[in-house]
Amino acid sequence: CWEVRKHNSSEWCHFIRSNPDCRLEGGFLDYLEGVFCVFPPRLLPMAVTLYALWLLYLFIILGVTAEKFFCPNLSAISTNLKLSHNVAVFSLTSSLHGVTFLAFGNGAPDVFSAVVAFSNPRTAGLAIGAVFGAGVFVTTVVAGGIALVKPFTAASRPFLRDVIFYMVAVFLTFMVLYFGRITLGEALGYLGLYVFYVFTVVLCTWIHRRQRGEGLAPPGSWEPGKGHPAVTRPPVSQGISPPPLPLPAEMPTDTEERESSGTNSADYGEEYRPLLPSQESSLHILTTALSPLDHRKWRRKPWYWRLFKVFRVPVELVLLLTVPVVDPDREDLNWKRPLNCLHILTSPLVCILTLKSGAYGLYQIQGVFPVWALVTLVGSVLAVIIFITTSNEEPPKYHCVFAFLGFLASAMWINAAATELVNILRTLGIIFQLSNTVLGLTLLAWGNSIGDTFSDLTMARQGYPRMAFSACFGGIIFNILVGVGLGCLLQMSSSQLVVKLEPDSLLVWILAGALGLSLVFSFVSVPAQCFQLGKAYGICLILYYLAFLCVALLTEFRVIHLSAA
Repeated sequence: CWEVRKHNSSEWCHFIRSNPDCRLEGGFLDYLEGVFCVFPPRLLPMAVTLYALWLLYLFIILGVTAEKFFCPNLSAISTNLKLSHNVAVFSLTSSLHGVTFLAFGNGAPDVFSAVVAFSNPRTAGLAIGAVFGAGVFVTTVVAGGIALVKPFTAASRPFLRDVIFYMVAVFLTFMVLYFGRITLGEALGYLGLYVFYVFTVVLCTWIHRRQRGEGLAPPGSWEPGKGHPAVTRPPVSQGISPPPLPLPAEMPTDTEERESSGTNSADYGEEYRPLLPSQESSLHILTTALSPLDHRKWRRKPWYWRLFKVFRVPVELVLLLTVPVVDPDREDLNWKRPLNCLHILTSPLVCILTLKSGAYGLYQIQGVFPVWALVTLVGSVLAVIIFITTSNEEPPKYHCVFAFLGFLASAMWINAAATELVNILRTLGIIFQLSNTVLGLTLLAWGNSIGDTFSDLTMARQGYPRMAFSACFGGIIFNILVGVGLGCLLQMSSSQLVVKLEPDSLLVWILAGALGLSLVFSFVSVPAQCFQLGKAYGICLILYYLAFLCVALLTEFRVIHLSAA
């Protein structure tokens, strides 16, 4: 499909429509046909500008969905499964929570993007570029930025453990790329290695506490170098609370950001709730729950926060209408009867209309009755029954089911946004004659990492550089092992148990080598500095990333290339 720009502009549309290689897999919009058929050639710059803006907005959709809906529902599910309520094993279950549910929540956009990209051999380079590119970016720019912002002493054992696991994961991926394929056993091996990593984290936490003679620490306790300080945090009044403290140093979350921004519309303005409860009408509850703006908060925020909020409001409103959120830390579990009854109808509709780009939802039963109409009918009946049999004041006993419904609906939204993201990146690659690998290691990697970058640097400025630094190496282990393993596993079938992953250029090897070299550099230099990390270490990492980026771009534009001999 890259050949389209080599033809006369009058032939672009016919070439796109007649070439099978130009067909985009999944998605609701055909970006290639849009830019080459809908827009005339002279308006190509305008089309590219609109696509770039839509690309940025897709990253906003991914971030809002993961932060405010996907992660809180995961936290509620883990609470309902009693992963963090058993005080006797609290220190172990909080570690388990951090490296499983929390990792899944933080890495959801990366993993879904990888799964979507692996679904088509034409876009597999995007996934490889994004997984490796995000790894290089986070372990150099973010880690170096933390050392520049707040020099600190790194936690030795968690750091060495995470770097070793990550180097093993990178080596496995390097071997897969070398052989050009990944088998069923190798894909399961990726997931098995992550399970082993989780087991190691839990075991190390238990051994460390035993060595200190503390036994199993109760909630709220803290050790130097083991994550959050001793804080007993009440339920966050402005949003869904993150998982209970203490979390392990290996997998911190964007707690500061989530505490400062609401997670569900029902919580906007919660701090201004009157002391004495009053009876509210269902209409008032519904309108309040669907309002993503807190006017008091709006007045005291700076202009740039307001500008960004304006772009987020449409996304938040649509998500509030379609995704329920359960908050175990609130007395009413965030039960909003009229809105939750509406979710019984809207959430299943979202699931079937976003799955396979609506192919299942539009399917007609016996050629007469569409699936979406059946779901609408059943959902409406259930919504009426629940509305009649419940009250506004007290959540029903089965309210926890809404957490699973919200998890599924938010996952489908993330998957839909990730599909559009991959398709638009492929389109931009065809327009500018760029490989999927370079798009993955730049735009896709930067977009998926920008949230973690700001949260980690904010965490460091607020006095938790050790926790932020641990996240740089512990968090991306989930992305590479689950992203590659699950992404390839889902593409296999009973007749095809092998997924081809053939590197399309020298750039893939430069990318893999750069990530491996950065890990080796940190693995050697950090212990050599007695884990005392300062500005010199941070400057070296950032300069390394800039040098890598220059080499990658020079390779992409064929300034650096292998000789034909």
